[in-house]
Amino acid sequence: MAAVEAEPSSLHRQLGAEALGSFFLFATVVGSGIMGEALADGNIAIALLGNTIATGAILFVLIAALAPVSGAHFNPAVTLVFALRREIPLGAALLFVAAQLAGGMIGVWTAHVMFDAPVFQLSENIRTGRGQWLGEGIATFGLLFTILGCLRSRPDWVAPGVGLFIAAGYWFTSSTSFANPAITVGRAFTNSFSGIAPADVLGFVLAQFAGAILAWLACRWLFAENQRLQ
Repeated sequence: MAAVEAEPSSLHRQLGAEALGSFFLFATVVGSGIMGEALADGNIAIALLGNTIATGAILFVLIAALAPVSGAHFNPAVTLVFALRREIPLGAALLFVAAQLAGGMIGVWTAHVMFDAPVFQLSENIRTGRGQWLGEGIATFGLLFTILGCLRSRPDWVAPGVGLFIAAGYWFTSSTSFANPAITVGRAFTNSFSGIAPADVLGFVLAQFAGAILAWLACRWLFAENQRLQ
């Protein structure tokens, strides 16, 4: 996830990369959840394992492919932190979020079509409570810490680092590590294994943004000797 310079001549390509990456990310999360649940024969652990492997793998691929174009955010929490670091203008950041949501929602609906499910759905999967909110805050903190830490010391490790952290987060957090406000919104529109009830979205999103901001502040302090402070 490289720094983004949003010149007018390249902004449309950046937005296209964010929309395309979000499409594949959301489609993978939802599609692998549907496939995993169908093949697991009621074994939730097996379904989660399939969901985990697919999500970690697609993150590696998408970041490696699209980071040179847009920075490969695919996540409003990541975009917020790069805006706070003054590496992306506020106007471009808002457009990034819109592209992430638009591309991601098309990905969710496409996953439904691929598996012959109703295109438009609302989730009935209840995910709420202090434990899950804490899990989302920790997951998003860890995601941003991974990105900023790798950018400082090993930029070539951002793609594998993110994929591996999210794969781990599926299993060590109580919330299964959404760590992404856009995908949280998208998951509200799938009544499948990976869904979240619409009423529970706000708690997750607030926890995610809180975790992202705390990670930004922690990295400003931790890496201050080698980092330009905004």
